[in-house]
Amino acid sequence: MRRPVATAAGAVAAVGAACFGWGLLEARLFTVREARLPLLPQGSQDLRVLHLSDVHLLSRQATKLEFLRSLADLAPDLVVNTGDNISEAGAVYPLMQALAGLRGVPGVFVFGSNDYYAPKFKNPVCYLLDGRSHMAAAPPVELPWRDLRDRLEGYGWVDLTGHRATLEVDGLRISFRGTDDAHLEKDDYALVGGPADETADLNIGVTHAPYARILDAMAADGMDLIFAGHTHGGQVCVPGYGALITNCDLDTARVKGLSRHGAAHLHVSGGLGTSPFAPYRFANRPEITLLTLTARSA
Repeated sequence: MRRPVATAAGAVAAVGAACFGWGLLEARLFTVREARLPLLPQGSQDLRVLHLSDVHLLSRQATKLEFLRSLADLAPDLVVNTGDNISEAGAVYPLMQALAGLRGVPGVFVFGSNDYYAPKFKNPVCYLLDGRSHMAAAPPVELPWRDLRDRLEGYGWVDLTGHRATLEVDGLRISFRGTDDAHLEKDDYALVGGPADETADLNIGVTHAPYARILDAMAADGMDLIFAGHTHGGQVCVPGYGALITNCDLDTARVKGLSRHGAAHLHVSGGLGTSPFAPYRFANRPEITLLTLTARSA
């Protein structure tokens, strides 16, 4: 009996090694996901929205930086950045250089945990058991988030971290509101809460982690569209089944892409990166989304 058992164990180990190797490769297969949503007033021209999230950049990631440089070729009308841009202090300058082609394009942003603090190793099994990660007990290493914020604002992008703003984009009046990171429990929706702007053509909510308390509040206030990231699309998925976790209290059916949350439309980005301590994806390529908003039908 030992030989069949040993053979089976060897086969399982080989399959596991192959899957892990593919996961390391897939994490570098950067993808542009495209979607359309009829949300604008009748007669409006299409609005191309680049949703960028969870880059988790390390300065040595040349392939990722090359992909980021290519995003300007998509010619977006608006950039929405839902945070977790960097994984080390030295990544701020390379990130901004890679995004230089988007300078001057109207944009908004909020921060996630890995804009504030460097990532630390966490046992992947804990994600499966608890469904989400937690801050390590040791004090976190702060990242230069103020420098990152100033540089993003230098590109003309508006910080929505606990703020409201209104932008004119291609003749459309768009009202935005955003929160700080709910995963770190830094969110305070009361800072931006209240009824939607009835004079705006579009009301948009922006947050990093799509926790129910934020989505519920934004939908109740009449947001037309909510942008979020954080989930990495589940990062490791089961082919034919999908994500096992979302790293928050969002259900796995809405781990990425377009869905509804009450009366609001929700777009969750699958994200572009991973933690440096878990640099793999499976059945879930890293992505940005080009979301084209179109006019509503009559």
